[in-house]
Amino acid sequence: MQLSFHFDTDPAPILPAVRDQLARLQRGRFRRGGGLDPISQLVKSSISSRTRDEVSQLAFERLRARFPSWDHLADARAAEVEATIARVTFADDKARHLVTALRRLRAEQGGLDLDFLKDMPVEWAMNRLQALPNVGDKVAAAVLNFSTLRRRVMVVDTHVWRAARRIGLAPANADPRAVRLAIMEQAPPSWTADDFFELHCLLKGLGQQLCMHDHMDCGHCPLAGFCAQRPL
Repeated sequence: MQLSFHFDTDPAPILPAVRDQLARLQRGRFRRGGGLDPISQLVKSSISSRTRDEVSQLAFERLRARFPSWDHLADARAAEVEATIARVTFADDKARHLVTALRRLRAEQGGLDLDFLKDMPVEWAMNRLQALPNVGDKVAAAVLNFSTLRRRVMVVDTHVWRAARRIGLAPANADPRAVRLAIMEQAPPSWTADDFFELHCLLKGLGQQLCMHDHMDCGHCPLAGFCAQRPL
């Protein structure tokens, strides 16, 4: 089933309404802390796909404890990295790609530094990051938004991707990149990086709690007043 918004006016007010309704469901607003530096966020996001947050967080902490710096991680053998992050999904592939990405970035930039992305147009920065091995749209957006770069970009993980399409923020056949772009196009010009961060957290929570892959608990969804059920 797909949930679709129906408005007779400019769609710009939709996202603030979605955010406010979901904030009531989840009993509060999401406010970020200082954020990781961009390289640390790249490492963390690179090992987190298709893995529960608590598992990837522990794996990231083991990496930080095992390697004195990310330069040491770049110089490590992939097998050593794999053993450190063993509980994440596809640990062998992630370890190999992560080491390769860090080495390539260091060779191209003369060091492990992504601060040059701070003032680059967002889509240019996204493309630059996605030129690294195994860095897709989600990881690139997370580096830009979640880190101290604090760029104005939406992060779309599998839960956000599913929920956003179902409630009509993007077409049902949209891929994650298309969902990201659709949400960013609808966002009010006044929205900051923090607004996109909060919307990510709220939509992710919706996808985990009510709008799940194999079940939709529409009776408890705070967006029911906005939506009409439609087949996918």
